[in-house]
Amino acid sequence: MTTQRRSYETGHKPKCLVIVDDTAEWDRAVRYASRWAIRAGGGVVMLRIIEIEDQNQQWLGVADIMRAEAMEDANAALDRASGRANGIAAITPERVIREGNPAEQVVDVIEKDVDIAMLVLAANPGPEGPGPIITAMANAVGTFPIPIVIVPGGLSDSEIDALS
Repeated sequence: MTTQRRSYETGHKPKCLVIVDDTAEWDRAVRYASRWAIRAGGGVVMLRIIEIEDQNQQWLGVADIMRAEAMEDANAALDRASGRANGIAAITPERVIREGNPAEQVVDVIEKDVDIAMLVLAANPGPEGPGPIITAMANAVGTFPIPIVIVPGGLSDSEIDALS
């Protein structure tokens, strides 16, 4: 990544990027990011990624219906997450919906917004592992363009508040 971060320059404000997915722990990342935004005077960007399958031209009409349904689901998920952030910190986060490979989309969103200063993810506390996004990011963490904050999914609201 070659884009210089400008988060703390005059006329800019730092933002954290949060992934809103279908995992149970997305709420932990939203809470942390929202609390951080209050303390840092920053903002929150919420990203929902729609993973698309290879679409056969013969089934293009069905694919269009599936894409429209996925967009409705994405907007509903972002509505819930935005409402949660507003309830926690009285902020209105930016909302981004992307289609494609999650890791590629995360990097692209960061590349296009020079004010994003960190990525906040929440890890699944269960035995099945930390979650698909964290697993995908683990391979790139050494060369990632911004800090990654991983919030343990088992933390309570008060524990997150004490840390953020």
